[in-house]
Amino acid sequence: MSSRIDPLAGQPAPADRLVDIPRLVTAYFTERPDPGESAQRVAFGTSGHRGSSLDLSFNEAHVLAIAQAICDYRGRKNVNGPLYIGFDTHALSAPAYASALEVLCGNGVEVMTAAQGEYTPTPAISHAILNYNRGRTAGLADGIVITPSHNPPDNGGFKYNPPDGGPADTQVTTWIENRANELMGASSSAIARIDFAKARRAATTHSHDYVEAYVSDLENVIDMKIIRSSKIRLGVDPLGGAGVHYWARIAERYKVDLRVVNDEVDPTFRFMTLDWDGKIRMDPSSPYAMHRLIALKDHYDVAFACDTDHDRHGIVTASAGLMPPNHYLSVAVDYLFRQRTGWRADAAVGKTVVSSAMIDRVAARLGKRLYEVPVGFKWYVAGLLDGSLGFGGEESAGASFNRFDGSAWSTDKDGIAAALLSAEITARSGRDPGQAYRELARDLGDPLANRVDAPATPAQKRTLSKLDSAQIRTTEIAGDKIEQVLTKAPGNDAPIGGVKVTSKGGWFAARPSGTENIYKIYAESFRDEAHLQRLLADAQSVVDAALAES
Repeated sequence: MSSRIDPLAGQPAPADRLVDIPRLVTAYFTERPDPGESAQRVAFGTSGHRGSSLDLSFNEAHVLAIAQAICDYRGRKNVNGPLYIGFDTHALSAPAYASALEVLCGNGVEVMTAAQGEYTPTPAISHAILNYNRGRTAGLADGIVITPSHNPPDNGGFKYNPPDGGPADTQVTTWIENRANELMGASSSAIARIDFAKARRAATTHSHDYVEAYVSDLENVIDMKIIRSSKIRLGVDPLGGAGVHYWARIAERYKVDLRVVNDEVDPTFRFMTLDWDGKIRMDPSSPYAMHRLIALKDHYDVAFACDTDHDRHGIVTASAGLMPPNHYLSVAVDYLFRQRTGWRADAAVGKTVVSSAMIDRVAARLGKRLYEVPVGFKWYVAGLLDGSLGFGGEESAGASFNRFDGSAWSTDKDGIAAALLSAEITARSGRDPGQAYRELARDLGDPLANRVDAPATPAQKRTLSKLDSAQIRTTEIAGDKIEQVLTKAPGNDAPIGGVKVTSKGGWFAARPSGTENIYKIYAESFRDEAHLQRLLADAQSVVDAALAES
């Protein structure tokens, strides 16, 4: 992350940093974005469309247009089964749900909404889609998740999951994005819509118990029996997110010693400690945002948290505190591919190009194929679905893995299952994941990693995203000869939207931010802190030189 740490990082949020919820929701309904302004158009990134009503990037007009575009897409692709929809605890999520339901019902879509208006995690939507579609070839289901993930409280977000259950791929989102922007510039008659009260009572609107369906099936992906019999003490902080009521049901059903340390839901998220930049962000991989749970580490054998839509995880152990995401991913891979004997023998390990090389070393020791892809969970969907991937993970603390029998559990990130896996590892091995990582580091090396941000204009970001390996002029980084320059991922030959440079002692990668005028530099060294800092400095020099030539 950036070195510009806010002086209040890790501290409770003062009143002047809390979002004005009435103003935020009012702006959602009353402000009219201009589709002629690029910043006010629908734009799907790696995780759907995101924005804030206060800057006209997430307003009712966006949601109505996206929902209608999804209906149009369903018609084009003959997706005519039920649509599973859920929303998280951000202030804009419930209004966006209401807007979407009006359009879905106006188009005659069979909609599956949460029983009792419950908040719904992303993995519960993916799980529901896959369970419905299993064995079917027609009348397939798909889904919508209304969430900006871990982003600040003034944000809203809207994601579409097609019948494969995972994040929609670029072809799908591009079509939906273009159609939605057309609709934003068209007359209101182009969007079929009925009143929300009528939509809730419509014959096409059905109640679905996501909590029961998900929780009752967990024993097919996590060994809940060994967790129960071990009697280990577990703590969880839902961070005020969509899974807030799932954890008590998990503890009750499986009779495990699991305590929810905070079950408060508040759209200002005033109970959070500020992230590194002084913003409220429900990021379970941030030591600043996770300050409260880290302070409780000695009370539990292992503790964990999830972000607002529960697709990301954070693992806190007594031995190591908050584990860096790459450390836990490495431990999870090592454990799962030893324990899940029902998976295909050729099931591969999925990682992104900016994830730790420790995962490469773990996979090599296990004799498993590595499937290295660009950033974005969509690249794992097909492999998880057919079992050719057993696990897919991202450096940003997102992961999913298959059921005991090798079939797909969730083809989207699942923070709940990833968190509970830390309990299974502790229960079976008698050591927490922090201790397990120390053993990996002893055997395979102990890399140091960091990420920094550097300023970039929109034009420079576009150049970086299309960089050619020939534009990297230097032959060494941090004193080592460059071994490889990648602009496409080794696993699937897809463009990585930036560049990755490797040497004997480490690697760096640079890619533009999708939301800010910066580019991100990731670096990892298998030597020491001084070498890591040289990698970061050389990386910025190499990239800046390439951008200057463009």
